[in-house]
Amino acid sequence: MGHAPELQEDTTHDGGDPPSASVVPAAALAPAAAEPTVGGASRRHSEILETLGGQICSGELPPSCVLNTDELEARFAVSRTLVREVLRVLATMGLVEARRRVGTVVLPESRWDAFNPQVIRWKLASPARLTQLRELTELRNAVEPLAAMLAAERADTAERAEIVRLAAAMWAAGKTGRQQEFLALDIEFHHAVLAGSRNQMIATLHQITQEVLAGRVQYGLMPQLPDHAALEWHMEVAVAIQHGDGRAARAAMEKIVEQSFVEMAHMWDAPGAAPGTP
Repeated sequence: MGHAPELQEDTTHDGGDPPSASVVPAAALAPAAAEPTVGGASRRHSEILETLGGQICSGELPPSCVLNTDELEARFAVSRTLVREVLRVLATMGLVEARRRVGTVVLPESRWDAFNPQVIRWKLASPARLTQLRELTELRNAVEPLAAMLAAERADTAERAEIVRLAAAMWAAGKTGRQQEFLALDIEFHHAVLAGSRNQMIATLHQITQEVLAGRVQYGLMPQLPDHAALEWHMEVAVAIQHGDGRAARAAMEKIVEQSFVEMAHMWDAPGAAPGTP
């Protein structure tokens, strides 16, 4: 069994509109059974948001269809006010738009907020999940090596120490086959690196890394015992950040994200593979 690289205490750094509106498919507006109001309006708001958001992102409610407020009230057995609140949230995500003399219309995917965590999750649950996973993986490949380099240059002492702690904990969990603990630590590690970049635009992309890492488990690409080289690379990233070596941190992170991409690429590169089929 390999040993984790020695970690030293850091003493050097602190520092176009869609086509004309169409009718909503009957199945999508089929009345839903009324539920008790346990949890209040907030719970119902979340449930309706999840239902409509998921149906839009899956294509069940396609671009240009009109979401009729009266029909939604009847379907979900809720007030007009609650329906309007849900539609407003969907509008902030770019999924729908209110139009005069038409109503609330579903927008094409090109108008959606691609970085919204809920939109990402809904797309990953849709028939186009593999396309979404590929796009997230490609973006991760472009961003995370840069984030590691910047973290080595900019992270403060506490941030460096946390990255080192997480890498060491990942090593221990990985070597003993504690897969769920390892995944949680892996997500925390990459989040810490992104935050350590001190670039708010980069730091907000942590949801992407989380979905890619969780996707590896969902599609059976995470072995019970993580690859030894991958554990070494995470330690290399941590040590490089600890010592302020941006070039080494970037190089080690490039190996991590490239391995992840190669392990997943066969799913979307397979001839005739359906976009949403694992």
